[in-house]
Amino acid sequence: MPHVHSPLRLSADRSALWVIDLQEKLVPVVPSGDAVVEQTMRLVEAAKLLDVPHAATVQYPERLGGLVPPLDKVFASPESKRAFSATVCRDALDAWAKQSRDQIVITGIETHVCVLQTVLDLIAEGFRPYVVAEAVAARHGRDHEIAIERMQMAGATITTVESVLFEWVGTSLHPQFKAISQLVKKQR
Repeated sequence: MPHVHSPLRLSADRSALWVIDLQEKLVPVVPSGDAVVEQTMRLVEAAKLLDVPHAATVQYPERLGGLVPPLDKVFASPESKRAFSATVCRDALDAWAKQSRDQIVITGIETHVCVLQTVLDLIAEGFRPYVVAEAVAARHGRDHEIAIERMQMAGATITTVESVLFEWVGTSLHPQFKAISQLVKKQR
């Protein structure tokens, strides 16, 4: 019998990475904000190596600023929004849908506001959101915890950076395996 890959496993061919609102005035007020940016950058580096498309959003940048460094260099023109759900930003999302990229890997802040509402709306549109636990955060722990529970109960997959990286390559025979392994080692 041939080996079957679960449709629940991430695939670089079906994935996209979406960075939600990691902005100048938001990241500093979230206790783990810098760690979220660091974990997001690891995912961005892997996405570049594996040709996984990636995009970012900013919430009301006139008041909350642009993306924090080094994300501001990666995403020259993030989509701007005033709604909390990033699904109002259609450029990347519509492009990914046309490419049959239904697995949307999510990072960003705040877990219980923009991330949660984005994930719920992605599910409603038929996408499969994968929320990276150490790459999302909120100012208050309880808000973060409850939002993670709600997203999981709604059908989102809660995962980790390392799981995403190894699912994207799938095998130690992948041509980018060594580079991805180096990104994994960066975490420790």
